[in-house]
Amino acid sequence: MTEITEVPSPFCGIGTDDLSIQVDGATLKVIANGCAVNTPAFEQAIADATPRIAGQAVSLEAATTKAAELLRGTNQPVISGCATDVNGMRALLALADKSGAVVDNLNFNNARRNLLALQDSGWMNTTLAELKNRCDLLLVVGTDLEAFAPRFFEKYLWNEESMFLDNTANREIIYLGKAPSGNASTSPTGQNANVLPCADADLPDVTAVLSALVKGHLLHAQSVAGIAIADLQAIADKLKAADYGVILWGAAAMAFDQAELTVQTLCNIVKDLNQSGTRCSGFPLGGKEGDQTANQVCGWTTGYPARVNFARGYPEYDPYLNDTQALINNGEADALVWVQAFNSGALPPKADLPTIVIGRSGMKFEKEPDVFIPVGTPGIDHSGHAYRLDNVVAIRLKKLRDSGLPSTAAVLTAIEQAL
Repeated sequence: MTEITEVPSPFCGIGTDDLSIQVDGATLKVIANGCAVNTPAFEQAIADATPRIAGQAVSLEAATTKAAELLRGTNQPVISGCATDVNGMRALLALADKSGAVVDNLNFNNARRNLLALQDSGWMNTTLAELKNRCDLLLVVGTDLEAFAPRFFEKYLWNEESMFLDNTANREIIYLGKAPSGNASTSPTGQNANVLPCADADLPDVTAVLSALVKGHLLHAQSVAGIAIADLQAIADKLKAADYGVILWGAAAMAFDQAELTVQTLCNIVKDLNQSGTRCSGFPLGGKEGDQTANQVCGWTTGYPARVNFARGYPEYDPYLNDTQALINNGEADALVWVQAFNSGALPPKADLPTIVIGRSGMKFEKEPDVFIPVGTPGIDHSGHAYRLDNVVAIRLKKLRDSGLPSTAAVLTAIEQAL
């Protein structure tokens, strides 16, 4: 039995790197600095370590050979999920290039809301380090921040030391939309966050009004979505008075039509505030289950984020047509490869076509895939790199145990070579 300290996590997305893990053979136990996201992810037991073809145990070589056979001769395979580390994503793209596949990240519908706003008009965003050292006012729009990352406030808002603030406990927190699910946003001195609740569907109207107030427009309405215009005016005034305000949103929580327009409204508010003489930055949430890693590696390899199609021999990007579910529903896909090395509960979409699953041990299928190859989890079973949610830091992940499970990169490379 050993104890490993300063363990980085690939699960929470915020760069948590101070966990202490007790390792007893293949069993892991988080003994310090765990949270509701990281602890169960690290402590999940290995349930199966043997590859299967049609439910029957086989060797790794037999499984990769069968996977190659299923891909050989296909017209439009889809490689989806893309939940892996940097090396795994590199190998995934190499396989897609050779097989002419579509590459689609499982969280891309959420990321698309940010990417469309970025591609259309750009944005001015900050990093976790800047937020930690400079932010004096945080406006959280439409998301429950502490449910997304339970230790976010502890690590980046209520930190004891800051380069440019005398007392971090004086930071002001405002929630617009969803209310916080706990009390992590309460300051060390007992100051509660200011919460202005509204339904998700009302966020486009509420953010549009806030944008107008930041611009200095006069509004005749007295309220919007149950929120007093005077309260939104107070937020606008506080943003203008802040030394370094940050507007944070979670695209995954904006489950309404044309949510990218609301993201664009928030980005425009940031730009308008910077023109008014104060400093303000945006901060989009993301980075869970390798989605930032997938888009980063795909970006520097192809020039595009995920949802690229290699069928013509070169990458073609389309954020709508290259959607896994749409390709399955339209009958365009003729094989599915599902890659998910982090979350055994994230199963492939149901499809009546050859299916290859390269996933974390413990996956329970309603319908057994044609090939299932359990792989090691980056940061547990092998070392690797995964991008933090702010896209500027690649976290160096540690190997914690000897499980005998292969890496995603090794399996995908073996399939590519078998092709």
